[in-house]
Amino acid sequence: MSTRLNGWIRALETGKNAFALFAPFEVDVAVSLQTSKYDGVIFEGEHVGWDIRALRNAMQFLLNRGQILATGTPAPHITPVARIPANGIEMNQFFAKQALDLGCYGIMWPHISTVEEAYNAVAACRYPRLKNKPLYEPAGIRGDGPAQAVRYWGISQDEYYARADVWPLAPHGEIMSIIQIEDTAGISNLRDMLKNVPGIGAVVIGEGDLSQELGYPRQTEHPAVLEAMAEIVAICKEHKVIVGHPHADKKNFARIVEEGYQLFMCGAPRSFAALDSLRELSGR
Repeated sequence: MSTRLNGWIRALETGKNAFALFAPFEVDVAVSLQTSKYDGVIFEGEHVGWDIRALRNAMQFLLNRGQILATGTPAPHITPVARIPANGIEMNQFFAKQALDLGCYGIMWPHISTVEEAYNAVAACRYPRLKNKPLYEPAGIRGDGPAQAVRYWGISQDEYYARADVWPLAPHGEIMSIIQIEDTAGISNLRDMLKNVPGIGAVVIGEGDLSQELGYPRQTEHPAVLEAMAEIVAICKEHKVIVGHPHADKKNFARIVEEGYQLFMCGAPRSFAALDSLRELSGR
């Protein structure tokens, strides 16, 4: 099978903008997303509580057999990623292991502030291999238990092992390790992260938390906040890493596209008008 399974990667590696949204672990939300035009969904486990069974159920209801038959690929129409509850400093790899073992195509890591934390974020999404094998670093620490993921991806276990690696470090990889930069320490260390930790799929700005630290809570259009965000974007451009904006809308979309963002979180699960408008503005 050569078909790209991860819709986020499918869009990004062909030079298109990718669109996603944050959503709760709820079946009715997953059903409403089945026919939407999002590339992916980030199931939100950071602020609403981590419920692995609810995540499993929501992921199952993203699947639509009619779409699978029509497209000829087992991939879900909307690619699920999970945002875990632990901040980077906590090094809680088990959240990533659980979500990936269900079949998630990526993990979003909140509050990554150091090289060590970034390394852990990528390593937790990779299986171990010997040091003499290609692409050894970051050394994988994911435990082996992919039976549910194999079923969800709709491929053989051998093929799952071959494709369950982080993109773009592994060009054939289908998993994205997405880090959030949400504080000034993270900005200060971002250049070293991107230089020394291969396998970071995207950097998403945490503008709400960043505005808190800078002393302008929720004032995400404040010049000081925009300046800090611009620094993140500039560093990502320097290292050719995808950068994402968590709150894209009609008011800011033209500006943030011009600034260099390529991954956008927008809209609400039950209202797709905003998404349609932004896709049209982006040429999709």
